[in-house]
Amino acid sequence: MRKPRVWKLLTGLAVAGVLAVTLAGCGASPGGASGSQVSLLETGSTLLYPLFNLWVPAYTANHKNVQITTNGTGSGTGISEAENGSAQIGASDAYMDKTSLAVNPGMLNIPLAISAQQINYNVPGLNNVHLKLSGPVLARIYSRTTYWDDPAIARLNPGVKLPHKVIIPIHRADGSGDTFIFTQYLSDSTPSWKNGPGAGLNINWPAVPGGVAAQGNPGMVQNAQQTPYSIAYIGISWLDQTRQKGLGEAELQNRAGNFLLPTPATVQAAAGAMYKQTPADERISLVFAPGAQSYPIINYEYAIINRKQADAATATAVKDFLTWALSSSGGGAPSFLNQVHFQPLPAAIVRLSQDQINRIGS
Repeated sequence: MRKPRVWKLLTGLAVAGVLAVTLAGCGASPGGASGSQVSLLETGSTLLYPLFNLWVPAYTANHKNVQITTNGTGSGTGISEAENGSAQIGASDAYMDKTSLAVNPGMLNIPLAISAQQINYNVPGLNNVHLKLSGPVLARIYSRTTYWDDPAIARLNPGVKLPHKVIIPIHRADGSGDTFIFTQYLSDSTPSWKNGPGAGLNINWPAVPGGVAAQGNPGMVQNAQQTPYSIAYIGISWLDQTRQKGLGEAELQNRAGNFLLPTPATVQAAAGAMYKQTPADERISLVFAPGAQSYPIINYEYAIINRKQADAATATAVKDFLTWALSSSGGGAPSFLNQVHFQPLPAAIVRLSQDQINRIGS
């Protein structure tokens, strides 16, 4: 764990390490809790982490009695620490399953934005080429020793000179929402994967010789950059970093059979095909959406919240911060979302999320 950093001004917005935001002062602030200092802990998803590191300084600049500490620990930790009360906000790329909710019935799963996942690779000489990959091919790569010039890959990429080099699959070591949505894509597109490793925050990864386990999205980026002929699934909020490292970006096959990159248009197309199916509790997979132009790995980014907070001041602070995060004039503004390559929620989903936020109390 990196040492925390303390912020007192809206400068140098960090996207790595542990961020602690402290702004002195107390008293009433617009739309926020008033009176004594209120401290909140957000922890979890490393895909959401860069966005929280943009949000928190902007929010606390106008809510000087609220201190928010953020920590990128992985979605599994975010969910568990929200459940046990050690964190007020658990950030997760995955919603809680029925079993977890049965044990913790007071938990809320509140979408804040829409994200996507990219498939990156480090193939010397080909990182400037958008290789075409499919769910079944990725399932093969993550199941057993596979070469880059495997016939299944070659058929998807005619005319590309693929090297006869073993592919090094990189997966998350921590309980990860990125793993959740990646393995959902494999399960939805590949029956043998669905019946084998399956999908989840943690799965029993097949023992592929040379395979690498990495911690968080930062570890995925670093290991992919350092490992020739590797492949990795990485949250879209780390797109700038993967490009800085010179990693390749795959075009993924969607349900309609088309190969697409995760662009604003293809992510919005997938969200548009799925969001009307969102239930009142907002727990839904958006992976492998129908539609010719739907990118296949997108998801809601969730705040996992205990409906009953420790006291009224904490409940008010959590509600106000999340309401601000949803607002198109607050955290939902393009000035924030564009920096991490996220898309805003449809208006109907904003209303559902706000309905859930309004249920938070003490």
